Amino acid sequence: MRLGIKTCTLDMSFEDMLKFCVDNKIGAVEIGTGNWSGAPHIDLDKVVSSDTARNEWYGKIKDAGLELCALNCSGNPLAYEEDWDVTMKTFELAGKLGVKTIVMMSGLPTGCPGDKTPVWVTGSWPPEILDTLKYQWEDVAIPRWKEIVKIARDCGIEKLALENHAWQLVYNPETCLRLRDAVGDSIIGMNLDPSHLFWMGGDPIEAARVLGDADALYYVHGKDSRIERRKIGPNGIFDTRTIEEYAGRAWNYVAVGCGHDVMWWKEFVSVLRMSGYDDVISLEMEDMTMSMLDGHLTSIRTLKEAMNLQ
Repeated sequence: MRLGIKTCTLDMSFEDMLKFCVDNKIGAVEIGTGNWSGAPHIDLDKVVSSDTARNEWYGKIKDAGLELCALNCSGNPLAYEEDWDVTMKTFELAGKLGVKTIVMMSGLPTGCPGDKTPVWVTGSWPPEILDTLKYQWEDVAIPRWKEIVKIARDCGIEKLALENHAWQLVYNPETCLRLRDAVGDSIIGMNLDPSHLFWMGGDPIEAARVLGDADALYYVHGKDSRIERRKIGPNGIFDTRTIEEYAGRAWNYVAVGCGHDVMWWKEFVSVLRMSGYDDVISLEMEDMTMSMLDGHLTSIRTLKEAMNLQ
């Protein structure tokens, strides 16, 4: 098992990011290519279209002794054409570089034909909401994902690791396996991100077991979150405040170890191994309560101890 990092949250230049990884003994990088990532460490259009630019960019990663373990194009290709465009360019780049794993999200369709706003359905009442859910799955997601899978296969991609993020059609193991079965292709699996399951009331360790049994545990994010005592009690877990408004939120993304201690992370790593996962744990850091650098270093220390790395 190897420690990696989703580099988007490292607020530094491409060259400084590579040096940071080397200095902190992080062996793999996951590069965000656009959509919901600002893509600070790649010019996607440039490296896709120019052999010279692509070779120079990729050469710097290799010269640093780092592995490009995944490209991340998380966005909503089921609702927005611009997100579809970035997704297709990311697949094309993966094919040119021989990258086999794409981390992304499932996307979320609109609620009905002609609508412009994606709708996340989280219940079964009032009854008409089930018509929305049926439309999203049967009319939009399954046909579009069959197309996505075919294009990914043509680019030599072997794993589409869908992150279990809220406000997506796929947000937990059950919905991931539903999409996989409906599309009929094992290229679809999950990027298991514990932080999202924590606040949704799930158990990432149990999720790892379920995904392992289904041979669908394709990638793992090292990311933590915390339920905020005295905030959740009166109003429950759903919260529309932005992550920058952390002081008033019912839950927050936090540095690894600041929501769940190292003993939890040790058990998580152990169960990942038991479930057949022996690949990258990729740090993602979105703790607004500390500096960018401190948040990453805190998370790295916790993950290294949990993974028994020096």
